[in-house]
Amino acid sequence: MSELIDPFGRRIDYLRLSVTDRCDLRCFYCMPEGFKDFEEPEHWLTVAELERMLGIMADMGLRRVRLTGGEPLVRKGVVEIARTLGGMSGVRDIALSTNATRLAPMARDLRAAGVNRLNVSLDTLDAARFKQITQGKLEKVLDGLMAAKDAGFSPIKINMVVMKGINEADVESVLEFCIAHGFVLRLIETMPMGDTGRDAVDHYVSLQTIKQRLADRYTLLPVINPVDGAGPARYLQIAGTETQIGFITPMSEHFCGTCNRVRLAVDGTMYLCLGQEHHFSFRPLLRKGIPDDELKAALISAIGLKPERHEFQDKPEKVIRFMSMTGG
Repeated sequence: MSELIDPFGRRIDYLRLSVTDRCDLRCFYCMPEGFKDFEEPEHWLTVAELERMLGIMADMGLRRVRLTGGEPLVRKGVVEIARTLGGMSGVRDIALSTNATRLAPMARDLRAAGVNRLNVSLDTLDAARFKQITQGKLEKVLDGLMAAKDAGFSPIKINMVVMKGINEADVESVLEFCIAHGFVLRLIETMPMGDTGRDAVDHYVSLQTIKQRLADRYTLLPVINPVDGAGPARYLQIAGTETQIGFITPMSEHFCGTCNRVRLAVDGTMYLCLGQEHHFSFRPLLRKGIPDDELKAALISAIGLKPERHEFQDKPEKVIRFMSMTGG
């Protein structure tokens, strides 16, 4: 059986699947202000195309899928997509990354459809600062989080992009919120993804300094049983609690050597690295109706393009696409 193994021996078993490039928030580090040049719906992979593509990938070793966007919950039929993945042989873990603004009425349906885990973007608990960062309303996110908790999602991970001069001082308050509700906190360094990301790098904070600051206030312990997931976070535990805190450090301490993931954009373009422009377009092949053996050969060719590592530090100008185009 052909397997998804890249030129550096890394087994690719994790797909971040963007089901839309649209979003109902406008986080300045993710999408340019006033941007409206979204993919046309007829360019989106259909549920049937996704089922075929991911079914072939599952035969080749895909085990984990994360639904992303844009904001995945703005796509009509996202619950159906989750249910299709949930019934797919070989795929054992389905997760969702969301801003949670639309989560409250959908949480139970998503859980029933087979979504196991949630990552929720939340950069601050200050309503005015949240509005500054996202142009949205904090209370919708909090309502979505509480609905997800009531629906039985576990773990629920809070993703916080830490930015100098914006929300750097909010880390402790978000951590205390996570401790109170049994959530996992994941801190993320800004990355130079497109012009939006390069602008955000002006607010770059090394998480090594944040880790030291937290160590001065909390006792940080090694994690014996890290929270389940296939992502790049390195976890510590807050002593006296069940709370884990993860550090995602693509800039200060990259994790390329263990990268096990690729991204499939809503238009069927597979991106092999977040910090490189290597990609492979699958939509024309799917719509041409190529047989399974040719689709498998195309997947092997695509994985063969995966570079050894990103070049965010060396060539920050290299990546011209921004985050919402790529898939979270």
